[in-house]
Amino acid sequence: MASAIIVTGGKQYTVAEGDTLYIEKLPQEANDKVTFDTVLAILGATSTIGTPTVAGATVTGTVVKNGRGKKIIVYKMHPKKGYRRKQGHRQSYTKVHIDKING
Repeated sequence: MASAIIVTGGKQYTVAEGDTLYIEKLPQEANDKVTFDTVLAILGATSTIGTPTVAGATVTGTVVKNGRGKKIIVYKMHPKKGYRRKQGHRQSYTKVHIDKING
């Protein structure tokens, strides 16, 4: 079974057909098709490594949903100075199901 290394949202992911992954938020809505053009490598029986990308290779997937992750707390404090800041953050994500690796 072939797998590929793609770049999206400034991060690299190793994906195979049938995988589901959480990536940085995309503008597509649920059930929309998404195509990743930046494929760094296709790995399998015969591997193809790009310089820097594989020409003509794409990975297609379906957006499952858009959501927000669990809240993290950012707490800043300067001891003995009375400085305390508490801030929460929830990162937006897109859940994508990988359908096909073309290349």
